[in-house]
Formats: sequence, C-alpha cells, structure tokens
Amino acid sequence: MSTTERSGAPAGETPSTPEPASVPIKAIRLRHPWRMVFAAVIVVVFALVMIDAAFRPAYDWPSVGKYLFDRRISQAAVVTIELTVFSMVIAIVLGVILAVMRLSPNPVVKSVAWFYLWVFRGTPVYVQLTIWGLISLIYSRIDLGIPFTEPWLSFQTGDLLSLFTIAVIGLSLNEAAYMAEIVRAGLLAVDRGQEEAATALGMSWAQTMTRVILPQSMRVIIPPTGNEVISMLKTTSLVTAVPLSTELFTRSRDISAETFNPIPLLIVASLWYLLFTSILMVGQYFLEKRFARGVGDRQTEKKDPGTATGAFTGVMPVVGSDPPAVIVPPKNAPGGTR
Repeated sequence: MSTTERSGAPAGETPSTPEPASVPIKAIRLRHPWRMVFAAVIVVVFALVMIDAAFRPAYDWPSVGKYLFDRRISQAAVVTIELTVFSMVIAIVLGVILAVMRLSPNPVVKSVAWFYLWVFRGTPVYVQLTIWGLISLIYSRIDLGIPFTEPWLSFQTGDLLSLFTIAVIGLSLNEAAYMAEIVRAGLLAVDRGQEEAATALGMSWAQTMTRVILPQSMRVIIPPTGNEVISMLKTTSLVTAVPLSTELFTRSRDISAETFNPIPLLIVASLWYLLFTSILMVGQYFLEKRFARGVGDRQTEKKDPGTATGAFTGVMPVVGSDPPAVIVPPKNAPGGTR
C-alpha cells in the first residue's frame, strides 16, 4: 500500500475535503445565587453584632482602654509569655526523648514511655497543676545522696521550688506527653528506606536522625506543634491552681475584684491573648512554608505547541516493508497548511 492510498490524496497535496477545525471550549461559570444571599446574611449579622457590642454599656469600652496598657496587665502578659516559652522548650525536648523511647525495640524502655503518656494524657491538666501545687506537702524535703543512707544535701521543697518553677514543671510535663505523639508521628512519616540508605552510607544513628530523618519529618511535626504552642499560651490561665497569681488571666481577675467590673478586664485579657496568638500564627505560617519547600512544586511537562491546539503532525510507523504513513493536518485547522 502506497502513501497516496493511505492519505487519500497525491503526495505533496493537501486533502480535497477540509476537516472541521477544533474550536476551543467556552466555559460558562455557574451561578450560585443562594450562595451570595447566604454571604450577604452573614455580613449583615456580623455588622449588627459589632454595632450592638460598640454601644452596649456592659462592655464599658472606656475601662477597656484604661486597663489595656496598665502596668500590672503588661507585666502579667510578660509572665504568660515566659510560662509559654519555658514550658514548650522543656516539653519539646522531653517529647523527642519519649518519642524515641516509644520507637525503641527495648520493651522496658517502650513500656516506661507508654506509661508516662498514659498517665499525663489520661488526667486533666488542672488536676495535675493542683497536685504540683501541693508538692511541698507530699515531699517536704528534697534529699540528694545514696538511698537508705544519710543524704549529702537536703533542701526544703518550698524554698527550692518557686510557684513559677512549679507551674513550668506542671505545664511542661503535661505537654511533653502530647509532643511525644506528634514527634513519633513525624518520624513514622519518613520512609524506612531513608534510614536504610543513610546506614548504607556509613552514617551513625545520630547523624541519620539529625541530617536525614528529622529534617524530613519537620514538615509533619511543625503544624501540630504550632497548634500546641497556641494551646499552651491559653493553658497558662490554669496555673492559678498552683496557685500562681502573676499571669495574665489571674491578674486581670484580681483587678476586676477591686473595681467590681469584671467584663472590661476579661476583654483586656482576651485582647492580649489574641495579640500573642496572631503573632504565633504568623510565625507558624512561615515555618510551615520553609519546611514544605520542594513538596508539590513539580512542574508539569511542556506540551508540544502543535498538539496544544488539537492539530496532529508527524509520521505514523507501520509494521511491514511499506513506507510509513504521513499524517497531514487539515487546511483550515489551527497549525495546518495555509
């Protein structure tokens, strides 16, 4: 069979019957009138709530402005930040240790880590803080030395541990149980072959964890860790169970007890919490963006300009001794012969 028979026209000439040109599809956007109505209702309701709050006397906005930057409130806000930072740093370090213990092949080490998580995740944080506040009654003295012998050093628990220190210990030990599960999930998200490849390259366990496993697991660890930091910021309001009265919520409550006007002081505390939470959310966004680099950034393959319009050109191979058939685009098709 010759080339002329396959193409339907003598070689070198265009087909006598023009084929219809490929017309681009015109997409018409669907209309959703009820969606617009629902959005308008939400905007109206939000505006009404804001207007009502602006003119309601119970909120006492002048008092809010008076105490918003009060020195006692600002100092209490600093204490809240200190509690959050110290507790989270200790919790992250202890959480990494517990996560590695949970993944250990040693059954004793794994069981100890599991028991820790079972206790601290299974009891409310307020109850734990209350118990830590009574630690001086449970252990009146702290002795250092060999058991069942005379202690080398002995301290009064109340003198050694301040209320701030006790609050940090209680918050960090509770948060470490949750951070351990977050870190463990991140480590398990890394493919097992990464560790095997690092071992084949002669890396030690520490080098494998710091250079291969942990950098890849950070993409999974950071989002829930950011949520835990924000949660810790708000959980500091429970240290009144220790009792620590210098943090933001307790201080604002004490001031409201003096003024007999609690609502403005609650608004003041809420505004400070919202400020800190907004800053933490921005930091979390940039951390997630940094550790997510290279994920989902693969570029699609470039298409042939000729095939992008629906016009096909080229040579169709055939089996046998006959020459290949040449496919010629129609005359009026985009990319065809003019």
